Amino acid sequence: MNLFAAVHGDPRFEELLRLLVTERGVVAAEGLWGSAAPVLAALVAQRLGRPLLLITAHADEADDYRDDIETAVGRAPDLLPQLDQIAGESTEADELAAERLRLCMEVMRWGSAQAGPPAIVAPIMALMQTVPSPEAIAATSLALDVGLTLEPAELARWLSEHGFGRCDAVDLPGDFAQRGGIVDVFSNAHTDPVRIEFFGDQIESIRLFDLGTQRSSQLLQSVQIPAMSLPQLRREDPRRGLSTSFLAFLPADTLIALAEPAEVQELGRTYWQRLGEPAGMVPVEAVFRRAADFSQLHLQRFKGGGPRTVDFAVRSLPQFEPKSTEALQALVELARACETYVLCDNPAEEQRFIELLGQLPERPAHLHTAVGVLHRGFQWGHAAEGGKTAAAQQTAYVPHHELFHRFRQRRTLRRVAPARPIDSFFDLDTGDLVVHTLHGIGRFLGLKTLDRAGRPEEYLAIEFAGKAVVHVATSQIHLVQKYIGAVRGKPKLSTLGGSAWKNTKARVAEAVTDLAGEMLAIQAERETQPGIAFPQDTAWQREFEESFLFEETEDQLRALEDIKRDMLRPRPMDRLLCGDVGYGKTELAIRAAFKVVEYGKQVAVLVPTTVLAEQHYQTFRERLAAYPFSIEVLSRFRTKREQDRIVEAARKGRVDILIGTHRLLSPDVRFADLGLVVIDEEQRFGVDAKERLKRLRVTVDVLTLSATPIPRTLHMAMLGIRDISSLATPPLDRRAIVTQVRLWDDALVREAVLRELNRDGQVYFVHNFVRDIHAVANRLRSIVPEARVVVGHGQMSAHELEDVMLKFLRREADVLVSTNIIESGLDIPSANTIFVNRAERFGLADLHQLRGRVGRSKNRAYAYMLPSPQHPVKDTAAKRLKAIEHYSELGAGFQIAMRDLEIRGAGNLLGAEQSGHIEAVGYEMYCQMLEQAVRRMKNEPAEPFKPVNLELGVTASIPRAYIRSDRQRMEVYKRSTHCRTPEDLAVLHDDLRDAFGPLPEEVQTLLKLAELRVLAQRWGIRSIVLDPPDVIFAVEDFQRAKPLFETGPGSPRVPDPQTVHWRLPKRFLEMPTLLTILRRQLAGEAKEAIPQGDPNEPPPSAPPVSRGRKRAGARRL
Repeated sequence: MNLFAAVHGDPRFEELLRLLVTERGVVAAEGLWGSAAPVLAALVAQRLGRPLLLITAHADEADDYRDDIETAVGRAPDLLPQLDQIAGESTEADELAAERLRLCMEVMRWGSAQAGPPAIVAPIMALMQTVPSPEAIAATSLALDVGLTLEPAELARWLSEHGFGRCDAVDLPGDFAQRGGIVDVFSNAHTDPVRIEFFGDQIESIRLFDLGTQRSSQLLQSVQIPAMSLPQLRREDPRRGLSTSFLAFLPADTLIALAEPAEVQELGRTYWQRLGEPAGMVPVEAVFRRAADFSQLHLQRFKGGGPRTVDFAVRSLPQFEPKSTEALQALVELARACETYVLCDNPAEEQRFIELLGQLPERPAHLHTAVGVLHRGFQWGHAAEGGKTAAAQQTAYVPHHELFHRFRQRRTLRRVAPARPIDSFFDLDTGDLVVHTLHGIGRFLGLKTLDRAGRPEEYLAIEFAGKAVVHVATSQIHLVQKYIGAVRGKPKLSTLGGSAWKNTKARVAEAVTDLAGEMLAIQAERETQPGIAFPQDTAWQREFEESFLFEETEDQLRALEDIKRDMLRPRPMDRLLCGDVGYGKTELAIRAAFKVVEYGKQVAVLVPTTVLAEQHYQTFRERLAAYPFSIEVLSRFRTKREQDRIVEAARKGRVDILIGTHRLLSPDVRFADLGLVVIDEEQRFGVDAKERLKRLRVTVDVLTLSATPIPRTLHMAMLGIRDISSLATPPLDRRAIVTQVRLWDDALVREAVLRELNRDGQVYFVHNFVRDIHAVANRLRSIVPEARVVVGHGQMSAHELEDVMLKFLRREADVLVSTNIIESGLDIPSANTIFVNRAERFGLADLHQLRGRVGRSKNRAYAYMLPSPQHPVKDTAAKRLKAIEHYSELGAGFQIAMRDLEIRGAGNLLGAEQSGHIEAVGYEMYCQMLEQAVRRMKNEPAEPFKPVNLELGVTASIPRAYIRSDRQRMEVYKRSTHCRTPEDLAVLHDDLRDAFGPLPEEVQTLLKLAELRVLAQRWGIRSIVLDPPDVIFAVEDFQRAKPLFETGPGSPRVPDPQTVHWRLPKRFLEMPTLLTILRRQLAGEAKEAIPQGDPNEPPPSAPPVSRGRKRAGARRL
């Protein structure tokens, strides 16, 4: 199907092509409404076979036009992003500058291996900002090829001299790391970092690698590395010739199209005046002068006349009614008048729409569907003789979202470095408090190398009370945990020896046993209650889920599976869905609600604030627009009469989904057939509300959403006391929020607000004191007179507050000055800067929640925490501000929760009565003890995982020359002792080989010992100790281990059922022979020997793994 055959077959299209080929100067296309302008520009460039640069006035237009062009020609154009102009914030500038530089280098390669004429879309601000000249890029780049002779140290020196910073592991553009003959570089030229491996002084391989796993992903033959921070790659004066306009890179035959050139020019002048002729920019007139060297196509809605003008007389679509039945009827009328295409975002949306058409009495023959994103519909028609446009010669393009009033912003995926999932909070620094399972609380002094029987071994040095120091072998690293306490002060160090620590653990064990019993009793009671067993997914459910505009994360899919599994069971669901702000919890709640209402039951959605109730109401309505379900909202934005009507409708079953604040828990609110309650941020409700919710939980399914991953809920999930799903992976294109703690500075406020206005954004300004909130708003108006400022707070009347929020939602205001009423769940993608005034007055989790209001679109978001300059900040408040600034990466909610536990104590997290117990043994050990208590009560194995202890007189330390970083070495030690399968060992081997190069003998020995632990675990062996001429095995059960000693060399002696002395000939006791003998014996290779009670084959040794293999689940070293 040729979707735009109407355009190709239009005589005016041919006339436009003729003018562009034969005439010099500007050619204008007029009468272009909706998305007709980008579609026409793309089709023209495609027909001419020429590169295209499409210039827009606004950045969001550029994003929309990318989608429109992809729909028109089947290939998405590149986007030239605009830099955010503000001093002192290099993170965003570097990231966007990297994308701009990458695009410059790509344009320099145009013409080679192109699948078609390339295209770029750029807002005018991006073109006013200069880029390094082609000469500057060539002069300050390093070209590397496989086989090139170059010393690794020489490469490292070049990187240091050209703006790269040395680190242990690359994380951001501008980082490089050298580990012997391997150099990792994260340059601006690639979206992934590059790993260059040397053999002597020759480059052996070049490969891209994954930032999250540190594993290689793609082999390259060559790479070009541009300098990072030389002045000529930044914002130099273009008159010096080091920087230039992006247009300087374009081939001479490029077609430059300007969408609404008058608006582009006017907005460019506004930017120039607002920013005060900034460095690194040229006025818009300079861009237009440069563009005059190219063939130009002006795309305009209104007629301007002129000799080289073609009027296409495109019409915009009629306004469709909000009700879907009326909208469909209007569509049918349109399709009777002309050819009509409904464009759906994805195949599932198209399938659902076809089903809706099937319910019509008659489907017009001229009504078609297609999959593609078109942001604004239009009606194309070409004139017949006499100038009139016949109906048969018209074609209407109707976006599905316009038809059903779904105007949620569709994020365009951009190249964003993936966020690393949070593995643990084990990261230890010298001076940190730790808990040793056997000895108590101590202070970590670092890794120390000691001589042991003539062999150098690495140990964790831990100081206890009285300056006593214990050196813990790296093979015993599992005994050490970082101390996370529940007190403001630091605990006392434990005294070695004596019974104090043993008694403390016994006291805590008794307390956690009581807690576990209480929690399990509640769970057992729930299991006996009858519930609703919902059916399996229907075709409607599948279509609804597939129509989601974005790609789900693995965490979302896993959590959805958990929720549905609960709903299928005939007992009430009580699941907690835990995830950082903006990680997609609402979408999962909507899918669960869909399942319930399709089955004929009702859903109640309970939220803590009026503003959030309205937000959810809009979200649910838009998401369910194509389905026949009734959705209402109860909040103080509704009049008394409206509330009475809604309550009555809910009681009679005429409302399918009812969203509201605690008003939903009022005695007069009753449901005809309630099936699911969704609770958003339960911790924000009062005691009475929680008691009512507790009664609800016994009878209906409950899904609770929490944006703060509270430690209690996280470990409850692990322990099986509470059903919980956790979302830890950010959406694909989500960026971390740049967070700064700064004193109020008028210049900073003005620059930050103007930056947001210049990218068509909006700003939150949180001031949590109603008494002077208007004075703050007036101050902002005086600092930034260009901005439209409104004020909203909870003490306003419902009508006033609703009016303010609607103004902000409709983008009739630029800055919203408000109290913390915006804290929960508000989702306005255009708002990407937030100020929190007097930030020291907020808790850490509250600051994280407020920060989460921004960063929900494609743009980088900024959060400014402004402590009060008049009052000294207390120590705990200072720690909170330092933490919110430090933990700004994606998925920081877990770290925030842990840091809050340290700062604020755990009274409100685990209950006041448990705080003292956490203080006594540390959070991680407390959780382990609770887990063991629960397992005992459930008659499950309660012992924690303990690696097999090996004392074989062999060195297994990691040389510092191989891995310099203490933290990375500790992580490898930890992973080696925690390997449980041969596959774990193979992954670790691959990770080390890929990231650090060939394994030295000591590291090979470390892995051999790890392999022995894995194999010995299968036989129930607790330890293997060399005591010549015997090797002594401590076993759990001799009968299980007996077959191990019935074959092979040596003779066993069994002094007791848990001990075996295995005497070997002297020649077998030397290294590495002993390791080989033990491996063969434990693997059952001496003769067929299978551990008793284990139906599986004998455990194989770790297979040899090529360094290029990529394994799922590989972790960052």
